[in-house]
Order: sequence, then C-alpha cells, then structure tokens
Amino acid sequence: MIVVEKGGRIRLARGRHRRTFTNISGSVISGGERGLLSAAFPPDYASSRLLYVYFTNRSGDIEIAALHADASGTRADPATLRRVLVVPHPGHPNHNGGQLQFGPDGLLYAGTGDGGGEGDVAHNAQNPNSMLGKLLQINPANGQVRIYSRGLRNPYRFSFDLASDPAHPRIAIGDVGQDRFEEIDYLTLAAADGANFGWNDFEGFAPFPGARPPTAAGTIKPIKVYSSARSACAVIGGYVVRDSRLRSLLHRYLYGDFCTGRIRSLVPALGGARKDRATGLSVRDLSSFGEGANGAIYAASLDGSVYHLVSRR
Repeated sequence: MIVVEKGGRIRLARGRHRRTFTNISGSVISGGERGLLSAAFPPDYASSRLLYVYFTNRSGDIEIAALHADASGTRADPATLRRVLVVPHPGHPNHNGGQLQFGPDGLLYAGTGDGGGEGDVAHNAQNPNSMLGKLLQINPANGQVRIYSRGLRNPYRFSFDLASDPAHPRIAIGDVGQDRFEEIDYLTLAAADGANFGWNDFEGFAPFPGARPPTAAGTIKPIKVYSSARSACAVIGGYVVRDSRLRSLLHRYLYGDFCTGRIRSLVPALGGARKDRATGLSVRDLSSFGEGANGAIYAASLDGSVYHLVSRR
C-alpha cells in the first residue's frame, strides 16, 4: 500500500512494516492545508515507472510533478522530480485542492481550490483564464493541460465511479463549503466536461451573497448537501464501494467530514442522492479515503493511522 504524508514522504506499507518510497520534503511547504496532498500512478506504471504528485511548493503555489521510480518500482529518487504544471496560488495558504487521479480515459485529473481566503473575492472559480477553482485534465504524453470543469471552491477529494454504468463513467466530487453547506457532486465524466458547479454564485443550493455577476443559468446542482453546523466543517469525498465483501455498503458512496470524523454513505444517482445514512464508523482527523485494486476501501487520519474497512462477521 502507498501512503502519502503531508510533509513530503511517500511510504510503502504492508501491515506493520513500512519504508520510504520517496521523500520530496525539500520541495514541499507543509502546514495547515498545505503539503504533499496526493500521488497518482498511471495504468502503465509497471513499464513506465513514472508517477505523479500534487503538492504546494516552497513558493506556496500548487505544483504537479512527475517522479521516476527505479527498476523495482519500489523506490523513487527525489532528484528525478520533473515539473509538469504550476498553478499560482498567491495571498492565502488555504484552498489548495489536492486530488490527483487517473481517469478511465488514461488522462490525469486534478482538483484545484479557488485560491483561499473567504468568498472567492478574486472570482477565480468562475474565471475561465484562471486554473484555480477548477477540475483540470492533463495529458501526460504531451503535457497539455485544459480546464475540464469550473465553479468549485475546494474539491479536496474526488473519485471515479466505473462500476455503476461502465459505458458512462461517473465522477464524484466532495467540494468543501464556506460557512453553511458542504456538497457532493455526481455526474457522468462526459457531462463534467465544460460543467460549471456554481461557486461562488452558490454554496450548495443556496445563492451566495456578493457573487459578481451571478451566473446561475446552467450550473450543476449537487446531489447532496449537508449543513456545516453541529461541528461539521469540511467534506472528505470517498468512493462508490465495489468490494463485494462490504455487503452493506456495496454500490453506495462513502464520504466523511474532517471535523466530526463521522463516515456516512448514500446511494448516488444522476440528479440526486437517496438513502443517506450513518455507517457507525468514525475516524478522528479524517483526511482521505483510498481504494485498492480489488476495491478495498481505506480511510486515513492526520494522526498517522490508516484504517481498512472490513465487513462485520
């Protein structure tokens, strides 16, 4: 199992045994919402030995870079770090996004935050000339980057649902709200191409005060919104469960909240969600979910623990 640490290390873990895969801490600024936030391994990793990382660099900007592993595929020299993209992120340390993941089309996707502060006063998320507040699509073969979706506040974690309708893969995005609502977006990957998720005209379903000018027409509505009241503060998006051993969660979307730590699930559908319910599971300082090649689901905590979700016997 690969475990990414905010400070800049990537660890290989097998049970209680762990060792360093690589350490790029010299290139990373860490603290608060900054740090090494994810890594992505392409489908051809076994032959290419290339992987990609998403982090905040020493200038405070968002950087996506490639690393080259050795022939064994179990170590990567930090000296091989090669810049792919830098997204300027001036002024504020928060809202850096953080997810990097290969899609079913073999292209690389990245979710960036709106630049931080409150209310997106710079209007980055709606600005077609800014890469902040966006879902980006990157072609690793030629380095081409394009804006895939806009109108996101801080899409810290997203995932692809390849099982619900294999002919029409879907994407699920946990987008962190401002003061009132956390939201989950879910639509086909094709529909997400060119989509506008509405921030900062909307927070969840509610109009957001001070948007300039409002662009309500044609914005994508979330399938699920929950209140930031009662100690909740930041949605942590997860995965649609495809591990048949997790019978009570099969085909349900898992998500949680950083502040409460509570993990919930719902039945995702285009245009809405059904049967949202508690799982009874809680992870303190919940920071991310992970998925194994066989569909196994993991949850990570900022306290250094990684949990494997298993069925009750």
